Amino acid sequence: MVTEFSTETFLLIGSILFFTSMFIGNAGHRFGVPVLLLFLGVGMLFGSDGFGLRFENVQLAEAIGVICLCIILFSGGLDTKFTEIKRIIAPGIVLATVGVLLTCFITGYFTWWLSNNFFGGAAVSLLTALLLAATCSSTDSASVFGILRSKGLSLKNNLRSLLELESGSNDPVAYILTVMFISLIKSGTAPNIPMAVSMTVVQLIIGGLLGYFFGRLAVIVINKARIENESLYAVLVLTVCVFVFSGTSFLKGNGYLAVYIAGLVIGNHKFVHKRSVMKFMDGFAWLSQILLFLTLGLLVNPGELLDVLWIGIIIGLFMIFIARPLTVFITLIPFRKIQFKDQGFISWVGLRGAVPIIFAIMPLAAGVPGARWIFNIVFVITIVSLLVQGTTLPLVAKLLGLVNKPNVFKQIEDFDMEFSEEIKSAMTEILITEETLTHGRNLMEMPLPDKTLAVMVKRGDKFFIPTGKTELMAKDKLLVISDDEDALRETYKNMGIQNYSYKKNR
Repeated sequence: MVTEFSTETFLLIGSILFFTSMFIGNAGHRFGVPVLLLFLGVGMLFGSDGFGLRFENVQLAEAIGVICLCIILFSGGLDTKFTEIKRIIAPGIVLATVGVLLTCFITGYFTWWLSNNFFGGAAVSLLTALLLAATCSSTDSASVFGILRSKGLSLKNNLRSLLELESGSNDPVAYILTVMFISLIKSGTAPNIPMAVSMTVVQLIIGGLLGYFFGRLAVIVINKARIENESLYAVLVLTVCVFVFSGTSFLKGNGYLAVYIAGLVIGNHKFVHKRSVMKFMDGFAWLSQILLFLTLGLLVNPGELLDVLWIGIIIGLFMIFIARPLTVFITLIPFRKIQFKDQGFISWVGLRGAVPIIFAIMPLAAGVPGARWIFNIVFVITIVSLLVQGTTLPLVAKLLGLVNKPNVFKQIEDFDMEFSEEIKSAMTEILITEETLTHGRNLMEMPLPDKTLAVMVKRGDKFFIPTGKTELMAKDKLLVISDDEDALRETYKNMGIQNYSYKKNR
């Protein structure tokens, strides 16, 4: 249950939780700590064993988890370029299906063996161990999207696209496995393997087809709609996200796969107000991640984790150093173009996070025996994964030589301008200094390259459009747009201009 509060008190506590999460998350990011782990920590800090905020409504937590995960997957699909993933679709699909199955059974048998041979007081049946393994058999989309993008890692060999494709599409198999083992434990019957396999295949096929169909239909609807209030286009796209997930689930398909594919289809087509919609969905996805991890942090009782701490740590380390690498190297055997060091990094990005905890709530909601034991161990596994893998991703990528040269330029701050994605250009913001003015005080005297245009000047708090005869002054800020970014950089270098912000329109 949730402790009774007035509406005002509830909103006050909620806003404090969000403020705390955002500020702690921002500070933690500077020190290399995954912000998602900090969101979990904030939830635990304010929970029953911390400041005493009691939250025990498993059904509400499950509903929040499903909705947030739906939005995170949809936003991840929107941000993924099809041109980047088309060459790695095959290995991504194999990792998302066969990889999940192998992870589940390898981890499940290890958990069963470990609990019965070294933790007699925590001995469980094989089915219970497999259920635990099923809940954490997929890599977590929220963690992978959040950590890779917040770290700004530019990885070689399309690795980022492969990892995001895997994490965005492997939840359906883990979900189906979780549901299947819950059903088997509650019914007490022997598993019907052919029926389980056929059910999995059918749900994936229906989810994939409906996701593509709804995505294409959504693009038509968005472009045909005539909405006077432009801000409502973002609401329309969010509504599409919810409809795709719920509609596919109603038609017996897998909603998680459908919503990711729909996002992928929509994001790779032109539609009205695309840039503003994408920004809205990105912000809403981050809001969903904060809410999701806060809720899961509130739900856990840290005191109970002590009883399963060691077995949880051992299983977590086994998944990191044995189950995940073994799964990756086996499933990628047919793909010889993927180098050994690439496979090593893929193995290291077997991140667990919100998704396993959401799936671990399902046995709790279904009243499965030992469900709280499963939930607490999955929580420990998640913390181990975020601490060990999440904090070391940039380091491991650098050690393996898989990081492209990072963009060292600052983001543009004073000129809030956006162009359509179809316009390929480089936009820079330069600070005019006395050294710059030695080349001439009038704008026409600045040796800018061809296909380059100085479009706006900021002087103090005022903005104006310059002409060739405009006299520039020290401390002015000049917005420059060019089709030839290489020539523009070379010109800046020759002019001694180093203090400039940069943005490439892709």
